[in-house]
Amino acid sequence: MLEPLRQGLPPLDPAAVSDAASCSLPARYEAVGDARRFTRRTLDQWELGDQFDDICLVVSELVTNALRHAVPVNGVHSGDQDPPVRLHLMRWTERLVCAVRDPSQDSPVARDSDDFSAESGRGLFLVDSFSDSWGWHPMTGALGGKLVWALFRLQPHAGPAAASTE
Repeated sequence: MLEPLRQGLPPLDPAAVSDAASCSLPARYEAVGDARRFTRRTLDQWELGDQFDDICLVVSELVTNALRHAVPVNGVHSGDQDPPVRLHLMRWTERLVCAVRDPSQDSPVARDSDDFSAESGRGLFLVDSFSDSWGWHPMTGALGGKLVWALFRLQPHAGPAAASTE
């Protein structure tokens, strides 16, 4: 079911990015709410607020997974370093990518579970279900860690004339 582990981001021309935004997130679970608020503000600015629900669900799962599985237990980092988790939102004309960077090089692990009433363990299943594709890759250079991303195909905005069916 969940095949895209260690899959690279599909080819997207970085020069064609129409909008990009990112935020640092502290190593505490309240940061998931911060990520949702940041995503809401960003999508509203980009006039994509109508796509918030699916994108926000995926952002919440990616950030939660990073905090739960990739941040050291003490979550301590020195003041001159970035916080351990960073959320990136990048928009192209017809695509949006949500990416979460964390300090671990361990691959995301999808749990096989038939218990759909379980309160945890379904994060990557939800990411797979609500995004058009997803994957991850290790970071290189001084940053280290990994980047887990989810891609959404954007619906073209229907103008007032397109909305009328008469």
